[in-house]
Amino acid sequence: MAELEIDVQSFDIPRVVSVYPDRAGVRWWTKAWFNNREEGELSVEIDRNNAIRFIQDRIEKDEWLEEFFPKQMEIYHNAIEQTKEQLLNQLNY
Repeated sequence: MAELEIDVQSFDIPRVVSVYPDRAGVRWWTKAWFNNREEGELSVEIDRNNAIRFIQDRIEKDEWLEEFFPKQMEIYHNAIEQTKEQLLNQLNY
């Protein structure tokens, strides 16, 4: 059992993130949706350079979410860990 590996992707929580400018292209925002929730999180204002880094795939989605949505990512990590523990407990029975 010790060498059993669990594929986290098989019980992952969906996370979607976007970046977008205001109509004038001056102010930029990021928005995230966790677990397929329709309304999503409140938008967070970001600087243009960060928006460009994200658009150019120079920053990973989870790294981005950790930076701009830290409370939600803490909940995400806790849920993944709890699910992993539950699966391991079921396998041990």
